[in-house]
Amino acid sequence: MVEKKKEEEFGFGLGGLFKGLGDLLNQVSKLAEQAGEFKKEGEIKFGEKVKGIYGINIRTLAGGEPKVETFGNIKKTPKGPVVEEVREPIVDVFDEKDHISVIVEMPGVSAEDIKVDVEDDILHLSAATGERKYSKEVLLPPKVKGEPEIAYKNGILEIKLKKMS
Repeated sequence: MVEKKKEEEFGFGLGGLFKGLGDLLNQVSKLAEQAGEFKKEGEIKFGEKVKGIYGINIRTLAGGEPKVETFGNIKKTPKGPVVEEVREPIVDVFDEKDHISVIVEMPGVSAEDIKVDVEDDILHLSAATGERKYSKEVLLPPKVKGEPEIAYKNGILEIKLKKMS
């Protein structure tokens, strides 16, 4: 009964939203092949305190298949979509000659709120301040060594990690 009321209040059900997103991904994939890169995001409000963020980022590298990544705080579960408190940021990983560069979009937090931990080939990222909370684990191409070099400016976190020899 409550779920039906929410659907009427918002004009759609979250299950339908995810089905629509799946169709959208197929169409956007075709666009990405032509454009090289595509990014789309949106916001869904559920009352005054709960806000859902969902986005897709699609890239096509030269001669490769389109790579689709999701971000935000709406997650698909076996019981249906769930709005989580923690957002998943957009992350780009670049395998350079002697290091790995990781670029992360984390708007709305300060540098002091960001935590970066490296364990073997996994990079753990998190940040929390006020209403903004981010968390993501990133699998790095090769293992890295030493402490990461970190810079944060205007919502963009840049991390450089030295490759193991």
